[in-house]
Amino acid sequence: MDCKEILAALSDYVDGDLDPGLYRALKEHLADCNPCQLVVDNVRHTITVYKSGRPVELPPELRDRLRRALRARWEMEFPPAGN
Repeated sequence: MDCKEILAALSDYVDGDLDPGLYRALKEHLADCNPCQLVVDNVRHTITVYKSGRPVELPPELRDRLRRALRARWEMEFPPAGN
């Protein structure tokens, strides 16, 4: 199993709905592939945070960068009138 196949099967793996043979292959890959292990860990953490229902405070610098990025994307999609 390669990294691309891991990403395709990730949702089923995290949900516990993966075929046992694919599950073993995925576990073997994860044992030797730190980047894929990081992705799986991040997905699991994201699900845990989401299910907790608690708001997560973003650090001010990250919040500001996110707002700037969203504003820039909005202005690309919906240019101000007169431009």
